[in-house]
Amino acid sequence: MKKHYFLIGIGGIGMSGIARLLLACGVKVSGSDIKETRVTGELKALGADIYLGHRQENIGDANLVIYSSAIKEDNPEIIRARKLNLPLIKRAEALAQLMQEKSVITVTGSHGKTTTTSLISYMLIRAGLNPTVAVGGILKNIDTNACMGNGAFFVAEADESDGSFLYYRPKYSCITNIDREHLDYYKDFDSEVAAFRKFLERTQEGGVVFGCGDDANVRKILADYKDRYLLFGLKHGSDIYPDNIKIEGLSSEFDCFLRNKFIARFRLALAGEHNISNALAVVGVGLELGIDLEAIKAALAEYRGAGRRLEVKFKNNGLLLIDDYAHHPTEIKATLNAARRLGRGRMIAVFQPHRFTRTHLLMDDFSRSFGLADYVVITDIYAASEPAIKGVHARALADKIKAFDPAKEVVYLAKEEISGHILNILKNEDLVITLGAGDIVKVSDELAERLKSQG
Repeated sequence: MKKHYFLIGIGGIGMSGIARLLLACGVKVSGSDIKETRVTGELKALGADIYLGHRQENIGDANLVIYSSAIKEDNPEIIRARKLNLPLIKRAEALAQLMQEKSVITVTGSHGKTTTTSLISYMLIRAGLNPTVAVGGILKNIDTNACMGNGAFFVAEADESDGSFLYYRPKYSCITNIDREHLDYYKDFDSEVAAFRKFLERTQEGGVVFGCGDDANVRKILADYKDRYLLFGLKHGSDIYPDNIKIEGLSSEFDCFLRNKFIARFRLALAGEHNISNALAVVGVGLELGIDLEAIKAALAEYRGAGRRLEVKFKNNGLLLIDDYAHHPTEIKATLNAARRLGRGRMIAVFQPHRFTRTHLLMDDFSRSFGLADYVVITDIYAASEPAIKGVHARALADKIKAFDPAKEVVYLAKEEISGHILNILKNEDLVITLGAGDIVKVSDELAERLKSQG
């Protein structure tokens, strides 16, 4: 490892995880971001030098620069690094360096990566295996997204969005699903599927792949895979599957079978059939690693969730406010399905689309994903540094949803208008759920504070 690493966008969920691990290794770390946050404050407390704003002079005496795919070529720190002929590596490359000498477990897929990675991480922690962990969200059981362990295992979320997951050489690979996502990068779905096939082949000889048997695209790439794999899924055709599912509130229970043999009944501190599928992957990994069954059961039952995954922000006898990261049509449907099972009255969904490209490419799919919501609020697209696309805007999406389901109440609101509007229309027993990968969480936080102040 080099002596001094500079991280561009150090406050991001993925970059901050790298920073934490580097600091734990004793590496000098500095970095920049556009604003001060809780995360940058924590990194500063751990010894990182943090600069607000992107300027060439921030690089200082760094001898290696790490960046994410969100950073553009005209970034002043990128320009300075190139002038100095400094090595520039992607976040995934840095993570791959940190994985050396460890037995690597990676989780990838279009949906469910963070929850599945978090559950596997906590299972290994609960079993006393002291893993190194890098997750794309805050694992509430340890209140961080990354930690350095002295055990043999390294558990990492493998982000497929820019193809950088192909830097990894895991011993154990988990693929939760393959959906039409990140088509701005892949250009077409066939190229995306091909990238997952390459990821599959990156699994080390003698390792194991865990793939979702309910997903036709996962089964497709596994059809000609020569090494060991195990299928998990809700249907009985998979190697590991559930039966006697019971979902109650924000938790669930299920009997688990491995190749038609009963293993145990598990209680999972998560709702939704999609999360039971994620949990089956975790059980499969645990059994493969020889983890004690009681430790696996305890991990699933004690799991406190990852930030912004069906996260309860406010609850009283009459009202429930939940925040969720769902930003793809498939995720929205799964999240609303889980929320509907909570048995509340009217469900109000507040959605902030994420990226112009995703909204444009999946507009029709988005318009059909709010069927379970009674009232839908759409706010402006979170650009994530993308330029606007003509004709692609939140009002267009609201109109599409209304056209698909004319009886549904659908409104467009600017972000700053949402909290007041929700408070005006709230009825007893309503469930409000904020959805999106941008800064919609601020609306959720504001609404929670205003509800608390009302008593």
